[in-house]
Amino acid sequence: MNQHQGSCFCGKVKFQVKGEPEAMGYCHCDSCRRWSAGPVNALSLWPPESLEILAGKDQIDTFNLTEKSYRKWCKNCGGHVFTDHPGMGLVDVYVANLPSLDFKPALHVHYQESVLPIHDGLPKMKDMPAEMGGSGETLPE
Repeated sequence: MNQHQGSCFCGKVKFQVKGEPEAMGYCHCDSCRRWSAGPVNALSLWPPESLEILAGKDQIDTFNLTEKSYRKWCKNCGGHVFTDHPGMGLVDVYVANLPSLDFKPALHVHYQESVLPIHDGLPKMKDMPAEMGGSGETLPE
């Protein structure tokens, strides 16, 4: 079984994921961009039971702007670690925190909000795939 370990910026929060992600891609939504302080966020979505906190559970705090996303971060360094998406039944473990993960993005989500056009041949979803609660509509590159 595949296993990948990661941590927050200071290393107090350590975690691992086991198995394979349900999806990998890029999110262009305003919320992810503002949270990551970047023009796009690389995501890896996992079933919650795939994620195990190895150390620093007491250092994890939560912020949610909406009921769709519960963003987790380290109280010590402020480093972002993952986001629970209860409506989808998945957790987004940030690709930047999983150095051994072979990142193979399959799509772009919330591309209607993009501030950084990317021409990579991957599907550009207006919002989300239909099976994840979105319209399923794609946009041109």
